[in-house]
Amino acid sequence: MKTDIEIAQEARMENIVAVAGRIGIEPDDLELYGKYKAKISDEYIDRIQQNPDGKLILVTAINPTPAGEGKTTTSVGLGQAFGRLGLKAVIALREPSLGPCFGIKGGAAGGGYAQVVPMEDLNLHFTGDFHAITSANNLLAALLDNHIQQGNELGIDTRQIVWKRCLDMNDRALRNIVTGLGSKADGFVREDHFVITVASEIMAILCLASDMEDLKARLGRIIVAYTVQGDPVTASDLKAVGAMAALLKDAMKPNLIQTLEHTPALVHGGPFANIAHGCNSVRATRTALKMADYVITEAGFGADLGAEKFFDIKCRMAGLKPDAVVLVATIRALKYNGGVAREALSEENLPALQAGIVNLEKHIENLHKYQVPIVVTLNSFVTDTPAEIAFVKEFCQERECEFAISEVWEKGGDGGVELASKVLETLEKKESHFKVLYEDSLTLREKIETIASEIYGAGGVSYTAAAVKQLTNLEALGFGNLPVCMAKTQYSLSDDPSLLGRPVGFHMQVREVYVSAGAGFVVVLTGAVMTMPGLPKKPAAYQIDVDEQGKITGLF
Repeated sequence: MKTDIEIAQEARMENIVAVAGRIGIEPDDLELYGKYKAKISDEYIDRIQQNPDGKLILVTAINPTPAGEGKTTTSVGLGQAFGRLGLKAVIALREPSLGPCFGIKGGAAGGGYAQVVPMEDLNLHFTGDFHAITSANNLLAALLDNHIQQGNELGIDTRQIVWKRCLDMNDRALRNIVTGLGSKADGFVREDHFVITVASEIMAILCLASDMEDLKARLGRIIVAYTVQGDPVTASDLKAVGAMAALLKDAMKPNLIQTLEHTPALVHGGPFANIAHGCNSVRATRTALKMADYVITEAGFGADLGAEKFFDIKCRMAGLKPDAVVLVATIRALKYNGGVAREALSEENLPALQAGIVNLEKHIENLHKYQVPIVVTLNSFVTDTPAEIAFVKEFCQERECEFAISEVWEKGGDGGVELASKVLETLEKKESHFKVLYEDSLTLREKIETIASEIYGAGGVSYTAAAVKQLTNLEALGFGNLPVCMAKTQYSLSDDPSLLGRPVGFHMQVREVYVSAGAGFVVVLTGAVMTMPGLPKKPAAYQIDVDEQGKITGLF
């Protein structure tokens, strides 16, 4: 069986100019990064704003398991299937992070015959967006430390510095560090921290900003520290905004690549869904809606994280109204949620499927709260039995969900025609009445507890003393009207990754709360989730290599 990278490297890619031309983008509207990658110009984006919006289809999934769900694979395959049906469709995805690429997850370009290419470029440096974000983040950190070194005119309390440096790599040794060691000229000694680039507020800002003016306004609102009197100090106060924006100028432009079947794909931005808001950029999604009749986008990890944040943060801020949701599940993952060991997932086991399908049930219930039509798709494996498929299909139909099998990993667009047809049927007969889960007027605690009870199924929420103080301070500073971005494990509906299926009655613990004032949301850290992941015992990096001809191997 061929690996994903072998399939991708055997593909015959079209010149990106030809891919763009089929959806009406002229060569002068592209900024080329070689033959197969391009950024879309600001002039083109401005010119198409009068076009009507296409239909917006969100792809999400049940909670991820070691058995795999194939959410990105389904997103790519669905886009290819629309192409097979002769429809004008564009895919809008996130860019992968180097951290999981070299860590445990591997590449993030889809899989099998439903991938975006060039796969190696996408998973590695791509067009440099993440490097620009990292540089802008660390420029602000350098300006902050330099301001203090040069006399601290703003009166910053060095014990209340909240801005962290970042790196797009899993590196646990950088979570908690000491900076400024050496002589007086080397700065002041203080505790500092790193987050992974995809958890940086700069990433969130880039993905939520509508244009350069909005980007600069958001950058200016970033809170980097507090004064001795407790007043916030912003990036604008440090005169950092112009230089940061200059670093991000090109990164603001959406990237255009293609699938294995030459379907256009806008891949732009990449905040993690378990520690950030988990959606590709607003700019790319809005642009795609003006370019095509159907736009397939995805949200990170399970629907409890990715879809909730897509709806309650991205759609709320950008005024987006999704027309349908595709919820991805696999029989293997459902049996894993039912207590089956990974090595036994290939065996038919209806009792385990019945026990584990409660995870899918909860996600269906959650999505119904947003009043968007749902299509459940089973990402097909050869080990799925007719009895297991029939059980899941009946289960979904009893809960007012359409159902389709997806075989896009094996068959590409042809394997997604059943799903695409079901999505089209759903769009025709069911109208979306999208609404957010909670109102801006609720207190931060009420928003946290609404998500915890309504989406996760928690019996209650407890707060550390530090979190209580932070919530009080943030509301006093005027941030109580912002939405909340929950940082939680992706492996469970709860904040405990070992609780599979549909846990009930559990208590979530909020350990820390801080504001991303530029992004426009309050981040809530729960459980043991980390904003700087570590590498596993056997990192994926061990398998990655490049030969004398420059061919990369081992990228999943």
